[in-house]
Amino acid sequence: MRAFVAHPSGPPAVGLIVFQEAFGVNAHIRDVTTRFAQEGYLAIAPELFHRTGAGFEGNYTDFAAVMPHFKGLSDAGLEADIRAAFDWLQSASASKSLLTGAVGYCMGGRAACLAGLTVPLGCTISYYGGGIAPSQYFPSLLDRLKDLRSPILLYWGGRDQHIGPEQIQAVTGALRAAGKPFVNVEFSTADHGFFCDARASYHALAATQSWALTLAFLKSHLTSASRKADA
Repeated sequence: MRAFVAHPSGPPAVGLIVFQEAFGVNAHIRDVTTRFAQEGYLAIAPELFHRTGAGFEGNYTDFAAVMPHFKGLSDAGLEADIRAAFDWLQSASASKSLLTGAVGYCMGGRAACLAGLTVPLGCTISYYGGGIAPSQYFPSLLDRLKDLRSPILLYWGGRDQHIGPEQIQAVTGALRAAGKPFVNVEFSTADHGFFCDARASYHALAATQSWALTLAFLKSHLTSASRKADA
């Protein structure tokens, strides 16, 4: 499995797995991964379509081209990819125990949630993660949320036609019933994909505000925790 890796300017204190949208590890995902590295994270974006199309980068206006790769995904395969990315981050750390989080966008939002079920993360962030609740593309993760290992931050767009209020409520309801720590954020005027400045649905205000909260969430659960551990 290939991956895009962005290194911080100094020795990494914390790691981050960045999960792609349905359009591959494209220029946008590489840019986001680099932005996280500039904030001090050793960041890796694994290529989740490596089994069906290594190097695939889709066009945001041509979802049909994405479908063969989308359908080629399985949770067993994704869990193997998650473990590989997590293990790589640990091996890249001098301490061999790099405190790590995950963030994902679109289908990567579900992958980030799945990562929180698969490996010991400090925190998880999901942007409009379709398929956490039942969907036509992926098995539901609702029954598994009781096993989530980390706090999770969820972002949704109020105008998202792919993920409706009932699906969002199903996710938060399952987390609440399981007593899991979560933060749920809806930008009422934003659509699916609002964080991506390469998409027509880009929403500058939601992207800016969510970026600030994302960094604060990561700092609370990763950076600050890493400093305490080193003290």
